[in-house]
Amino acid sequence: MSEEDRSSRLASVEPSVLRLLREELVAISRRGYERGLVTGVSGNNSLRIPGTDLLLIKTTGCCQGDMDTADTVVISMEGEVLEAGKVPSKEWRWHSRIYRVRPDVGAVVHLHPPYSVAFAVANRVPPLVHGAARGHLRSVGLVDLLPAGSPELADRITEMFSDGELRVALMREHGTISVGPDLRTAYFRTEYLEDDAKVAILAAQVSAMSPDEHIHLAGDPSPLADAG
Repeated sequence: MSEEDRSSRLASVEPSVLRLLREELVAISRRGYERGLVTGVSGNNSLRIPGTDLLLIKTTGCCQGDMDTADTVVISMEGEVLEAGKVPSKEWRWHSRIYRVRPDVGAVVHLHPPYSVAFAVANRVPPLVHGAARGHLRSVGLVDLLPAGSPELADRITEMFSDGELRVALMREHGTISVGPDLRTAYFRTEYLEDDAKVAILAAQVSAMSPDEHIHLAGDPSPLADAG
C-alpha cells in the first residue's frame, strides 16, 4: 500500500471520532493495569473503528498503565499500518481475525489477570460459580499454548471465536481474551471472569477445610470498642 493510500484510508475516519476512540482505549487500558489485571508491557486491547475495515490497537512495547493516545495505532484488518512510525502489538493477527469472523464484535480485550491465569496454567477453565459470571459470560473457552503473535495462535483463536456465542477464553499459560460489542462490555467481561476465578479458588479452599480448621474467634469482651 502506498503512502497516499494509507493517508486516504486514515482520512476516511472523522478526526473527532478517532480522538474519542483513542481516549477510550487509553482509559480502559489504564483501568485494567490499575486493577492489577496486567503487568509490565503485557496485554493489548483493540476496537473496531465503526463504519470501516480498520481497527485501533495498542502499540507494541508500551505499558498499559502509562498509555496515552500516542500509544495507539490504526491498522487495516490485513495488518497494514496507517500511521507512520508506529508498530502495533504483535498479537494484531488474532485481533483482526476475530473481527472478521465475528461481525457482532466491536472490541477485544487481552489481559493477564492472575486468578484467571492460574486456571490457564493448570490447563483448566474456572467453573462459573456465581450468577454474575453465568449471566455475563455463559461459558469459557481454553486455547492451547502456542507462541505469542504466531499465525498458529491466530488460527486457533479464530477457530474458537468462530462460535458466535463465545465471549471469553483463557490462553494456556498466558492470559485472557474477552470480546464484546464495545470496549467497556469486553473489558467488564474480563473483570467478571477474574472475579469468578478468584471466588472459585477461595470457595475451593473453604470447602477443603474440616470443621475444626475453621477460624475460632477469641471472644472479644468489648465487641463494640472499635465502633467509635
